[in-house]
Amino acid sequence: MRIFDVVVIGAGPVGENVADRTAAAGLSTVIVEAELVGGECSYWACEPSKALLRPVLLHAEAGGMPGINPGPLDVEAVLRHRDRMSSGWNDQPQVQWLEQAGITLIRGHGRLSGPRTVDVTGADGAILRLSARHAVAICTGTRAAIPPLPDLAALRPWTSREATTATRVPPRLAIIGGGVVAVEMATAWQALGSRVTLVVRESGLLPRMERFAAGLVTDELRASGVDLRFDTTLTAATRATDIRLVLSDGEVLHTDELLLATGRAPRTDDLGLETVGLRPGTWLSSDDTYTVPGIPGNWLYAVGDVNQRALLTHQGKYQARIAGTVITDRARNHPLDRSQWSRHTGTADHAAVPQVLFTDPEIASVGLTTDDAARLGRDVDIVDYDLGGVAGAHQHSPGYRGRARILLDPARGTVLGATFAGRGVAELLQSATFAITGEIPLDRLWHAVPAFPTLSEVWLRLLETYRDTPASLRSGR
Repeated sequence: MRIFDVVVIGAGPVGENVADRTAAAGLSTVIVEAELVGGECSYWACEPSKALLRPVLLHAEAGGMPGINPGPLDVEAVLRHRDRMSSGWNDQPQVQWLEQAGITLIRGHGRLSGPRTVDVTGADGAILRLSARHAVAICTGTRAAIPPLPDLAALRPWTSREATTATRVPPRLAIIGGGVVAVEMATAWQALGSRVTLVVRESGLLPRMERFAAGLVTDELRASGVDLRFDTTLTAATRATDIRLVLSDGEVLHTDELLLATGRAPRTDDLGLETVGLRPGTWLSSDDTYTVPGIPGNWLYAVGDVNQRALLTHQGKYQARIAGTVITDRARNHPLDRSQWSRHTGTADHAAVPQVLFTDPEIASVGLTTDDAARLGRDVDIVDYDLGGVAGAHQHSPGYRGRARILLDPARGTVLGATFAGRGVAELLQSATFAITGEIPLDRLWHAVPAFPTLSEVWLRLLETYRDTPASLRSGR
């Protein structure tokens, strides 16, 4: 047995940040990883997917600018760029960072074997037992959720991992799903040369986004050649020389590869949760300090995607910084401040989760959407503006299409949510996040003067629209 102050299971960005905070505070910290240090985001999700998408989106944008003739995409160069951005699936630089930060790395599969105890099974089958004086943090993230299809092994479908790491462009690609992974990968592979078909159970794409934003992306996917099948499900699939899909409307679709982009599931099925009274294979709930409730002694933490609060890498890292602070202060017997926006409380998970979809056009959102407000019964004022009417949009792209929406608290005069859809809008997101987290009143926002001519001028136009709209026409409840 080896004894540490803190044991972290999972060395993705979330686990790395928990370990960094506790090690920097002087707590002896070990991190356990069965795959590559850096986790899903570095090798199979954020980094490789955006490395595929950035050349694709830049090429599409440049093609519409006067005086620029970008020519065809160099697919092999794009794939090489993707490989470089994923570090060639070599985690040695990340391992060196752990060493420099004073964090011990143990490779192997970690699972709880009782309170404050983790057994690590190495590649040789040997088991090392770790004991935690203060905390065990579970940061194992998620895996692709696979629908129950017969003969799945013979079908050899893609998940998000195969979609981001493929070494060749399939002539035909069918994607099941209409969420972020499905839409981003449809954007990338259609531009790289696949004939993409999206099979979507719902009546539209991106159900968690504002409808106007999803509609703009839908239009652009259709214009690029993607075949969209809404209100349709997959009923059967077989693979021989190609993959034969039977759809719910009876149509038979042939494809070369099949991507199942049907959601995420927690990596908790083999973590030994039963040894501490928890159910394996389920999401691990946590409170706003990322402590798992119902465990005596407050030693078990669930941080990042595994707690299902906000399945985004940057939000998981936010949680990790707070969890590391909580673990450290509890180890020092310091009281916790559980008030909103304190150093010990994950308030942004509820009020200000930022997200960017790297589609064409981009979607950037933070805080409440219109549907969120309706579901929560919140009174909001809705303010819309055509982004194409901003001078900076004309400079950005001829024929620019886009739209902005903010949701306002009519009683307090503060921003509750913002969504921008259009090329280049990702860079508008942090200003919206500041407005929400800082609860900046509209009277003060009038003094935040946007530079001309930039897309950020939309903030001024939104404020002007709100000022000039009768109160009876603002309500969105």
